[in-house]
Amino acid sequence: MKKSLYLLLLTGISITGYGQSSLYQTSKIKELDDNFELYQKNLFSASKYEFDNFRLKDLDEEPQVQADFLHAVSALKIDDPAASDLVYYFMRKNPDHPTTNQAAHLLGDFFFEKRNYRESIRAFQKVNLNKVDFEQGSEVNFKIGYGFFQLKDNNNALRYFNAVKLQPNQYKPDAHYYAGFIALEQGNFNQAIADFKEADKAAFYASKVPYMLAGAYYKQGQYDELINYAEPVLANRRNLDRREEIHLYLAEAYFEKRNFPKAAANYDAFVNARRGELTRAQIYKAGIAQFEIQNFQRATDYLKVSAVENDEIGQVSSYYLGHAYLKLNNIQFASNSFNAAFKSDANRSIKEDALINYAKVNLERGSFQDAVNALDTYLDNYPNGRYAREAESLLTDALINTNNYLRAIEHIEKMPRKSDRIREAYQKITFYQGIVYYRDKRYDLATTYFDKSLSTPVDRDLVVQVHFWKGENFAAKGDLNQAIRSYEAVQASRPRANDPFLIKSYYGLGYALFNSEQYARAEVQFRNYVDRLQGRPDKENYDEALIRLGDTYYVQKKFADAQNTFQRAIRERSDYIDYAYFRSGVVYNFQNRNSEAIQQMNMLINNYPNSLYLEDAIFQKAQINMEEMNYAEARDGFTRLINTRPNSPFIPFALEGRAVANFSLQNYNATIDDYKRILENHPNSNNAQTALVGLQEALALQGRSAEFSQYASRYRSANPDNRSLQNLEFESAKSLYFANSWEQSIRAFEEYLRNYPQASNRAEAVFFIAESHYRAGRKEKALDFFYQIDRERESPQRLRAVQRIAAIEMENKNFQKALPYLRESARNARNQIEEYEALNGLMQAHYQTTRFDSALFYADRVIALGSVTGDAIPEALLLKAKAYQRSNQVGRAEETLRDLINEYKSVQGAEGLFLLAESYHKRGSFSQSNDVIFDFSSPYSGYDYWYGRCFILLAENYLKLGEEFQAKATLESIVERSTNPEIKKMAQEKLSSIK
Repeated sequence: MKKSLYLLLLTGISITGYGQSSLYQTSKIKELDDNFELYQKNLFSASKYEFDNFRLKDLDEEPQVQADFLHAVSALKIDDPAASDLVYYFMRKNPDHPTTNQAAHLLGDFFFEKRNYRESIRAFQKVNLNKVDFEQGSEVNFKIGYGFFQLKDNNNALRYFNAVKLQPNQYKPDAHYYAGFIALEQGNFNQAIADFKEADKAAFYASKVPYMLAGAYYKQGQYDELINYAEPVLANRRNLDRREEIHLYLAEAYFEKRNFPKAAANYDAFVNARRGELTRAQIYKAGIAQFEIQNFQRATDYLKVSAVENDEIGQVSSYYLGHAYLKLNNIQFASNSFNAAFKSDANRSIKEDALINYAKVNLERGSFQDAVNALDTYLDNYPNGRYAREAESLLTDALINTNNYLRAIEHIEKMPRKSDRIREAYQKITFYQGIVYYRDKRYDLATTYFDKSLSTPVDRDLVVQVHFWKGENFAAKGDLNQAIRSYEAVQASRPRANDPFLIKSYYGLGYALFNSEQYARAEVQFRNYVDRLQGRPDKENYDEALIRLGDTYYVQKKFADAQNTFQRAIRERSDYIDYAYFRSGVVYNFQNRNSEAIQQMNMLINNYPNSLYLEDAIFQKAQINMEEMNYAEARDGFTRLINTRPNSPFIPFALEGRAVANFSLQNYNATIDDYKRILENHPNSNNAQTALVGLQEALALQGRSAEFSQYASRYRSANPDNRSLQNLEFESAKSLYFANSWEQSIRAFEEYLRNYPQASNRAEAVFFIAESHYRAGRKEKALDFFYQIDRERESPQRLRAVQRIAAIEMENKNFQKALPYLRESARNARNQIEEYEALNGLMQAHYQTTRFDSALFYADRVIALGSVTGDAIPEALLLKAKAYQRSNQVGRAEETLRDLINEYKSVQGAEGLFLLAESYHKRGSFSQSNDVIFDFSSPYSGYDYWYGRCFILLAENYLKLGEEFQAKATLESIVERSTNPEIKKMAQEKLSSIK
């Protein structure tokens, strides 16, 4: 407020002079003048003191009035506690004297300056305005009005301000300003505008009025007047009070006028000033303004703030936020935003639009199950909605692509009418579910869903695929007859000649016929397969099929064709070249071309020391040397096999072969030793009787026939007549085992061992007891028996016991104990399955014992074996990545994880995706972590735990990126939709921590 004080001017006080100076000097008038001089010199304490004494003297009326007045005013000037009482006393005593108005004015100013507005009003109201000039009266009225204003008595304040406004005066601008303020508060915007416009003419108020006048225009809805006034004010006036609020009023006005560029600029100006905060409604409008001018990134900055509450503003903000993110190609954020808009019931029209957009977005990003759920919800809630027909079409696409096939199948089967498009979708989805069951080894269920697919044969090419996979399913189950029929159905469908599943059917049917011993028919199928694939870059199972074709020729005694086929495999450097060398040698042997046969065996023995067929080749070569009467070479071959592979099933026959070779070389003692080893260590071998006969002959030649009787007796004990009670008891116990009657089998074998403690097949009986305990779930008991067999080094059951020991110790997490047994299992593996199980165990055991280099080595060996089982390679890749992580080789770990998730949509791939995203998260690459989840997560939605972990990590990334709205939306979606209790709990805990 502009302050002005009324100064006391003592005029009209006349002092009567006297002619004689001496009389004047001692008169009361002289004393009055002296006291007044003290007052004029602002010596108010002195003047009060003097007037206090002086006024008590016997004075004439006028000097008395003047003395009382100056005494009271001096008291005011020194802030005497009794001053106001003195003034009021003076006024009561002299009500008609001219100085009474002056006293009231001075007392009012006294209280006004002290902000004692209640007393100032009381004093000012004592001024008789009829006896003062207009300027002084205006001052009094303004100060009374201002006092009432400060006391919140706006009605009385306004009455006095209005009086000041009547004519030009010093206080007129002030009165307009405060009157305008009161009118604004009272909602009298037109009056406020009129008053502020008058106040705005004064220089003092030129910086103060604009934001208030702008506010009045805005509240009155006079947007054009606001814009016309505020724009030049902002451009031409400096040092404006609350400039940012003028920008805000302009922004609001421009928004109402749909001038979004100007609205956006002014909202930003307010925010950038950082002197206040927008309301949620204003934040929403700022976001919409940015959206309308296609500044989508800036729009999201506003809208994600206004979207946080579950009300209409929140719903509309989320809806536009979704569209803004779509424009920015941020599909995941768009999905969360549309989902949030749909969850709100504030506006049903927006709710419907948000739901259909949510479905479309999830179709686009490959989240087909989310799309199915959304479209299903849409059709349930809006059967006659604006987008119902579009939703039905989209639902078909989503159902085809969803990973939750059972839900999709259930949905279609409930539909009363199915269009051709839906029937085609049903054909595909039931086929996909059949494949899922096939991969899970649930063969009967797979057959059921393959048959469902065949029940709607809309797509002819798909019918061919279904018949093929149905054949694969029956083959895996071991039902070869049904497998043959299904493969034949593929070929009977007469697909195009280059149909990949027709070509695959040749391979599948060939194997089914081969395993059914229908070799001539198998030959045709394998030949068709290799002829179709020869020369192709992707040969699939060509190498194996070529080998099997050779086998069909071999078993049919078509030796020339067999030899040509195996030589073709060798020339083409087949993956099965070691087997081709071995089988080629066998065929040459049948063709009486033994030198060539030995050459082929040597190629295998010398070049493939880790081949599964090495033992066969060594034994076969020795046998051929025997045929050629190269007894020394034969003996050396048998010796090599006996020394290097002591657990080989060829051992009793290699001992026999070496015995015969030594006999031919007249090394009879060596012959006797080998025959004895057969009878002592392998009494139940098929060649035990031959060994007994050979022993008799060799002992006779050496004159040691007396030794024969003990071995003959031992043979009779080990090989009684087949009708004997002992053999019957053993076979009966075995029957119980193979009937899965584990408890009865154990009791039967224990009874057998009590009855025949020295039985030659005692080790085999112990093995069956161990296996029965194992299969009955008593693994520790079984382990004791397997260790018992392991201690019998020559037992033919020892290798199987070693494999079991390794497996059980791995299950018991005794990884260090398992390692030597796994190594021995790997060395003595007889087929790919045994080799895989041993190498996989070595990989796992080395990882668990933190020998990561060795774990990586064995992981690579497992991978090199190929897909021995469906999850062999993905398990190895996953462990390999973990080993790299534990070795702080982050780059290699991430590269391996990328290989895993690109190739395998399995549970290992799901875990691998989480680990890759987590790796990026740990090194602060939160956006990259999100990208990998968005790009690769869709195929893993069926693995609810790892899928859920990925999206909880996604929420954590959002928090790190400052996207709290997206984090909350993601976690809320997990809590609402996850079927995994552990994941729901984790998401809820995380959500609670940020709310």
